[in-house]
Amino acid sequence: MLDTRMPLLSVNDLQAWYGESHILHGVNFDIFPGEVVTLLGRNGAGKTTTLKSIMGIVGQRTGSVRFDNQELIGKTSDKIARAGIAFCPEERGIFASLNVEENLLLPPQIRSGGLSLEQIFTLFPNLKERLGSSQGTKLSGGEQQMLAIGRILRTGARLLLLDEPTEGLAPVIIQQIGKTIKTLKAQGFTILLVEQNFRFASTVADRYYIMEHGKVVERFENSELDAKTETLHEYLGV
Repeated sequence: MLDTRMPLLSVNDLQAWYGESHILHGVNFDIFPGEVVTLLGRNGAGKTTTLKSIMGIVGQRTGSVRFDNQELIGKTSDKIARAGIAFCPEERGIFASLNVEENLLLPPQIRSGGLSLEQIFTLFPNLKERLGSSQGTKLSGGEQQMLAIGRILRTGARLLLLDEPTEGLAPVIIQQIGKTIKTLKAQGFTILLVEQNFRFASTVADRYYIMEHGKVVERFENSELDAKTETLHEYLGV
């Protein structure tokens, strides 16, 4: 059936380069308001580059990236952020010299609708306990990930780009990250997730795009998971 909804994000024929290296070769996908969409694929498939290309932080990109009916190709990363997109990178980007509160307050509020500190602490109670006493990089890996996600929630962004949020985390923390994503979705956030942990992704995602060699090669809904087991084995080895 033809989907007649208007996408919040529409990516068409997205090409991207790092120097002379051509990484993305015509990526196409849509995300609708309030969805959690996951990009799957092996290492080197182009998933992280796709997120960075949306944010305008690759060397060169062509094609079309439309967000809320605005074309983002040609815009600088600061203008893309101010349009309402926030990026949480795999390396988290925590500032070592700042404590938890200072890290949380660092990004500016770019639009109305950002979460207050108290709302962030409701999602991540651990952060409140470490608020003024701990430098960012002295937190555990799980606490650093909570801080990285919490920081972008203050900005008022409508679309959250999360790159490998469960990488290297203990199962109890992964469970908390999953609960947070579900809560954010219920609050109206739209989320594009890059995730190697398919079992985690299957608990939060509405839809999946599988990437290989810089292209989207398969698309399916969460309701189709059982029917796509063979495809997942082929592309992911899960």
